[in-house]
Amino acid sequence: MCTLQPNERLDYVNENLRLIQKTDGLTFGTDAYLLSAMLRANPNQTAAELGGGTGIISLLCLTKNKARSVTIWEIQDAYAELCRRNGELNGLSDRLNVVCGDVRDAGAEICGGEVDMVFSNPPYMKAASGKDNAGNAMNIARREQCGTIWDFCQAASRLLKYGGRFYTVYRPERFADLVCAMRDAKLEPKRVLFVYPSLSAPPCLVLTEAKKGASSGLEIAPPLIIYADDAKRVYTPAMEQIYDTCSMAHLFRDK
Repeated sequence: MCTLQPNERLDYVNENLRLIQKTDGLTFGTDAYLLSAMLRANPNQTAAELGGGTGIISLLCLTKNKARSVTIWEIQDAYAELCRRNGELNGLSDRLNVVCGDVRDAGAEICGGEVDMVFSNPPYMKAASGKDNAGNAMNIARREQCGTIWDFCQAASRLLKYGGRFYTVYRPERFADLVCAMRDAKLEPKRVLFVYPSLSAPPCLVLTEAKKGASSGLEIAPPLIIYADDAKRVYTPAMEQIYDTCSMAHLFRDK
């Protein structure tokens, strides 16, 4: 049974996954799904997420058997509790550990040791940039008020085993900052995918996989175009395949 609060709604993400979302907060979008598809699957690996929101990326990771267990760090009490409730709603509480805490304090001991994979949909905007969102919760989710991209990369490095992988979805205009932050944390970018809303538009997202302690060598996938017909919101075959499989393995030579 699912009891909703006044500012909440229940959505069906797919045939197996239900998601409680806040009507006045960040909701499940393309960036979250694409990040979940970017993750390499290994049902025996352990994982961590930095900044959980509703918990949707971790839930997709677990329901698609991309990891055995996930520990989420989420700094906002209300969203940490929402991650727990969504885990319970989908019968995943035994595989999902939620920590209400700052990613800048994240340590591997909470996970029972270093993990194989870390992923994050971090705040894209600098703390003082752009127009403020009305609610503080939205500001924290979108702006670097509780940690910069350098802080997120350092946290990922602390959590990862040597050779472990860190996945992010980020804004193309800050891609240079992301790469610098990764390298400062000894996370070497290994795979990159730029995402375009249509053939005539500039990129809107960049997805990156980095490997802890790796040597240099980067594979850039062909551009991913979301809409074949932007006006009618018709997906391209490549985007349809990603939604069908929750995987991007077919886009890279390095499987």
